Amino acid sequence: MILPLTPVRFKQHAARIFGQKTGIVCEDLRLTYQEFNERCDRLSAGLLQLGAKPGDRIAFLSFNCHRLLEAYYGVPQISAILLPLNIRLGAEEIAYILKDSAPRLLFFDPEFAPMVESFRSDASPVEHFICLRQPRPDWAYPLTYDELLSKAQRREFDFQAIDENSVAELFYTSGTTAYPKGVMLTHRNLYLHAFYVASALRLSDADVGIYTVPLFHVNSWGSPHTLTLSGGRHVILKKFDPQTALELIHRERVTRLQMVPAMIIALINHPCFSRYDLSCVREVMIGGAPSSAALIRQVEQKFPGATVAGGYGLTETSPVVSVAYLKDHLKNESEEAGLLRKATAGYPIAGAEIRVVNASGHDVRPDGREVGEVLIRGDAVMAGYWNHPEETACALADGWLHTGDLGTLDAEGYVLIVDRVKDMVLSGGENIATAEIERVLYGHPAVLECAVIAVPDEQWGEVAKALVTLRPDCRASEEEIIAHCRQHLAGFKVPKSVEFRESLPKGGTGKILKRVLREPYWAEHERRVH
Repeated sequence: MILPLTPVRFKQHAARIFGQKTGIVCEDLRLTYQEFNERCDRLSAGLLQLGAKPGDRIAFLSFNCHRLLEAYYGVPQISAILLPLNIRLGAEEIAYILKDSAPRLLFFDPEFAPMVESFRSDASPVEHFICLRQPRPDWAYPLTYDELLSKAQRREFDFQAIDENSVAELFYTSGTTAYPKGVMLTHRNLYLHAFYVASALRLSDADVGIYTVPLFHVNSWGSPHTLTLSGGRHVILKKFDPQTALELIHRERVTRLQMVPAMIIALINHPCFSRYDLSCVREVMIGGAPSSAALIRQVEQKFPGATVAGGYGLTETSPVVSVAYLKDHLKNESEEAGLLRKATAGYPIAGAEIRVVNASGHDVRPDGREVGEVLIRGDAVMAGYWNHPEETACALADGWLHTGDLGTLDAEGYVLIVDRVKDMVLSGGENIATAEIERVLYGHPAVLECAVIAVPDEQWGEVAKALVTLRPDCRASEEEIIAHCRQHLAGFKVPKSVEFRESLPKGGTGKILKRVLREPYWAEHERRVH
C-alpha cells in the first residue's frame, strides 16, 4: 500500500491517538489535539471559501501563535503553500517577497497593520488582507481569522488527494544574493524530516517543547511537525523574552529547549534564573550559529540533568541535518574532548548524508583538520528556489546541496563548521546577505565603493561592518550612513559600525578582496566564525 507522504497526516494521527490531551498552549488558550485538528480543518474550509486553490501561496505575517501553528496544517491540507514571513524584515523587503511569490491571501497580526498598509496597494497579487485578531483596520477583510473559522463549515479532508512532491511550504532566505530567495519544501520533505528528527531526538508524547525559535524561521526547526507526530505539547512563546521563557518552562514543565546561542546565553545569565524550578528540562539543542565548548559547559552547569548539544541545518534542508550528541562509545573520552564534540555541528541524522570536499571536489581527509565545503543530500533537501531555476541547478549540482559552508570532518563523522560563504553574516541565528546591504549603501550619494563583512561580536556571534570609500569632495558620517541603511533595511541587517577607507583592496579582476578585509578582525579567533 502506498499513501502520500504529507505532514497533514500528523495532526490527524494526533487527533485520533491524543485527542483529549492538551496539545497546544498559547498564552491563556489551551487546546486539545482534537480541538486543534478541528480548527485546522475550519481554516482549510475558510480558505476554500475565500477562493484558495492548490498551489496558491497563503502568507502569514505573524508572531508565534496558535493561529500560525494551525496554518502549518490548514494551508497544506488543501494543497496550498504556506508562506511564513519574517516579521523582522522591513516594508520594502516584505513587499519584494510578496511580488516574487504572489500570494493570494495575507494574514497579519494587528501590530503589523501600519506596515501592511504601507505596501498593500503595491502588493497587487494579494486579494485579501486578513487580520488575525482585533483590532482590525477598516481596510482589511471584514472578518478576522477567528471569525473566518467560526463561519466556516467544518468538513473532513482526505490527505490522499495530496501530491507528496508538491510544495507545502515556502521560506525566504537571504542566502548570498542581494534579494531573498524562496526555498520550496515539499510534503515529502517535511514528512520524512519529521520522522528522522523525531527518531534522532528520541521524542515521545511525554515531551513538552517551547517555541523560542520563531515559527517563520527555517520551519521552526521542524517542531510544528515533530511535536505533533510524537503527541508532545506545543508551548508557544509569542516572541523570545528570557523572563517569560523561564516562567513558561517552569509552569508548563518544558522538557526540550531549542535556541540559538544568543538566546541561551540570555536565558542562563538572567538574574532571575535561579528562582525557577527547571529540573524538567531534559535536552537543550543549540543551533542557528556555531557554539563553543565553553558555552556547552555553562549550559550543562545550569541544566545538570539535561543533554546539551549543538546541531546544524539550513532552510534548504527542512532544516535539521546533524546533531552533536556524544556517541556512547566515546563517553569515556576526557571531559574536554566531549565538550569539543558537543560544540560541533555533529554527525548526520538518518536520512541525511554529508560530504566535505576540497576545491577539486574530492573528499577531505577525516582528520578534523583539512577544510572543505560541506555538501548534503537527503530526503529533506528542498525541491529548489522559487522562480530561480539557474540558482537551483547551481545549488543542487551533481545531486548534492552545495551549502557554501566550510568545515572539517573527523574519523567519527563529526563535522565542525569553521567558516561559511564569505559574503554572509550570521548574526544571532539570522542570515544576512552582505550584497543586500551593499546594494543599499550604493544608494547613498556619497558612497563610491563599499564592502560589508562579518566581524566578531560577543553577544550575537558576529555582526555586519561596512567599509566605505567616499566619492571625492563628498562627506558623510558613520551616523549618517547607518541612518540611511535603517531607512531601507530591517534593523538586524543594519551595519553595527562603519569604517571609512581611502581605498579597498582588489584582486586582478578588480573584485574587492573581502578575505583581506576580514582577516585583521578574526586573527585572534580560533575559528573564522564566532
